[in-house]
Amino acid sequence: MEMERVTEFPFSNLDRRPRKRARLGWDVPQVPKAQVGLFCGQEVGNVTSFAPPRAPSDHVTSSSLFVKGLARNGSPPWREDDKDGHYMFALGENLTSRYKIHSKMGEGTFGQVLECWDRERKEMVAIKIVRGIKKYREAAMIEIEVLQQLAKHDKGGNRCVQIRNWFDYRNHICIVFEKLGSSLYDFLRKNNYRSFPIDLVREIARQLLEFMHDLCMIHTDLKPENVLLVSSEYIKVPDYKSSSHTPKDSSYFKRMPKSSAIKVIDFGSTTYERPDQNYIVSTRHYRAPEVILGLGWTYPCDIWSVGCILVELCTGEALFQTHENLEHLAMMERVLGPLPQHMLKRVDRHAEKYVRRGRLDWPEGAASRESIKSVMKLPRLQHVDHSAGDLTHLLQGLLRYDPTDRLTAREALRHPFFTRDQLRR
Repeated sequence: MEMERVTEFPFSNLDRRPRKRARLGWDVPQVPKAQVGLFCGQEVGNVTSFAPPRAPSDHVTSSSLFVKGLARNGSPPWREDDKDGHYMFALGENLTSRYKIHSKMGEGTFGQVLECWDRERKEMVAIKIVRGIKKYREAAMIEIEVLQQLAKHDKGGNRCVQIRNWFDYRNHICIVFEKLGSSLYDFLRKNNYRSFPIDLVREIARQLLEFMHDLCMIHTDLKPENVLLVSSEYIKVPDYKSSSHTPKDSSYFKRMPKSSAIKVIDFGSTTYERPDQNYIVSTRHYRAPEVILGLGWTYPCDIWSVGCILVELCTGEALFQTHENLEHLAMMERVLGPLPQHMLKRVDRHAEKYVRRGRLDWPEGAASRESIKSVMKLPRLQHVDHSAGDLTHLLQGLLRYDPTDRLTAREALRHPFFTRDQLRR
């Protein structure tokens, strides 16, 4: 709900308005059409183990749609999925007899998220409808298991999104969640990519690090899209960096969330710590150097992602906007300094092409002049300096190249960026 009354906001450090940018996505290979499956599911109350879905079938029998007490008019006519395996729907239709589709909230690699009315609990919920593709169905079942495990440890539901229910409908795993506010990325986008005040960044950073410290798992895909504000309410505050505009001009104001409370979502790629994890994880802009270089990864890869998120909240722009590995590594060196020799010497065979004579093959190996220019225009890390340098110093610890030297979540929470603020209060 938007409040038109403009009030002074108790955050004084407001950043310049960044240039607007297009979002860069995760590269997804083409996949075959999905098969049609059966319906099964389970309410998630007191967390228990779940029953895996039955094998998909090429057709839906009438009896398969009437389990769990579904009414005969509860489901819409069957439609084929689209070419990428997404569920096809119309607003106002039922998703089983319990849920009525109200609106589409978003779409991603995994599938779609719909806002639905839960007739049984009399509340709006968010339902993640996973693409009808085997690998995404399998990831969804992993996510359900992880969410149920997390619910045992997160009794108050304060850190990660709460699962309400799940079911398998027409070969689509559907996971029912509590309805939250917008993601940090969507909030930035709707705010014309104007940065968050430093005090708000501090509270978000504190919650992310507390979440990671308590998780005992590796999320592997932390990014602004996967961090949601709990509340959708906001207020409008004067944007003092837009001094050339008058108060009557809408660009003179920017939105600020009324609450700093956040929750983390999307646990489909979450894993437990194991040695020798070498496959590629994380969305490009938030991917740690050890992942790109094929050196193996564990908990610190999430810490790197948090550092990238905090820079984005402070500047309004992703720190590393690129689609290509060598350019990505060159951007890291531009912002953070040279990559350590001992890391470059241990790169796996897939990353050897990025290294030449003991150093990064840059700019010699650049794909184009435009690529070199995009690296050269990046500022050093000190350009996000706030709060007497405390934030910059914290970021330098979160974005250390060597994962063994990177700050842990516990160490980061003891950093002066957080403790000095507590002393002031």
